[in-house]
Amino acid sequence: MRSDTRKLLTTGSAILSLGVISAGLAETVLGGIGRQGPHTNMGWLALMLAMGCLPTGTLTVLLGLAKVAADRHK
Repeated sequence: MRSDTRKLLTTGSAILSLGVISAGLAETVLGGIGRQGPHTNMGWLALMLAMGCLPTGTLTVLLGLAKVAADRHK
């Protein structure tokens, strides 16, 4: 695997993991999420972090996996 592909996968998985952890914390430790959103200020911050990290991390990991597939066909 090339170094740029490895860097994409590492960065993408780190961003995705951060999003999953912050969503889990917002739901469990930071007061939960109701119909109108989180119940605490820290819950809102964790939710905003998750909403930014989850799509970005997913797309970065998908790009890295596409590069792995393209590198194997060369």
